[in-house]
Amino acid sequence: MFSRIREVYDYRTMFWGLVTSDLRTRYKGSVLGFLWTFLNPLLMLLVYSAVFSLIMRSNIPHYAAFLFIGLLAWNLFSTSLSSASGVIVRQASLVKKIYFPREILPLAIVASSVINYIFSLAILIPFLILSGIYPSWSWCLLPLVLLFEAIATAGFALLFSSINVYLRDVEHVLNIFLMAWFYVTPVVYSLSMIPHKYAEFFKLNPITDFVVSFQGILYYHQPLRWKLFAYAVLFSLIILGIGWMIFNKLNRRFAEEV
Repeated sequence: MFSRIREVYDYRTMFWGLVTSDLRTRYKGSVLGFLWTFLNPLLMLLVYSAVFSLIMRSNIPHYAAFLFIGLLAWNLFSTSLSSASGVIVRQASLVKKIYFPREILPLAIVASSVINYIFSLAILIPFLILSGIYPSWSWCLLPLVLLFEAIATAGFALLFSSINVYLRDVEHVLNIFLMAWFYVTPVVYSLSMIPHKYAEFFKLNPITDFVVSFQGILYYHQPLRWKLFAYAVLFSLIILGIGWMIFNKLNRRFAEEV
């Protein structure tokens, strides 16, 4: 695995070229272009906030701010997986023509989503301040949480993108599964609202740890729950190792299968 990481590093120019290309083509042809980076989360916030604060009567103070934090954390994960799962097949001509470490393709998608998240902070931070949630020292922990969510997402991206080459249904099933996954992740509700007898089940969801960590440091101004975050870190490293191992095993026949 470490030799593969080294090889990916050696192809870093190609990697960043793919990241840049993904960022450029994400909204290619649209009238508003790059502005959709900011409009997408705002429109999602408007819809979910209306449904859950007005119709479902959520009693979380500054609910829109709470929701916005969770939505951005979830979108980083879900958009990465949704796009990365089919990237090997979409880039079939590149895979067949030249040699390069194939891991670059899904990893570039994840990197693009991380950059998109960072851009979204230009909307999130002013929104939090306008909502009465002011900067705190705990906000300094955001890069740490972001790093390990990106690592976990990269592991899933490697796993699903490699399997999808052989089982093309994976991409479609995953998108449906992500919709269900969203509702068992405490994005539109807080973890404390879950009945005690079901709480442990929800905590088994690995993305819960990241969403709760983002909410803790940005919304509640709390230090990280180190026991919970340690589990998230451990899971991130394990899923990255598993994803990379399976990707390496399956990638030998990518050129023939795509």
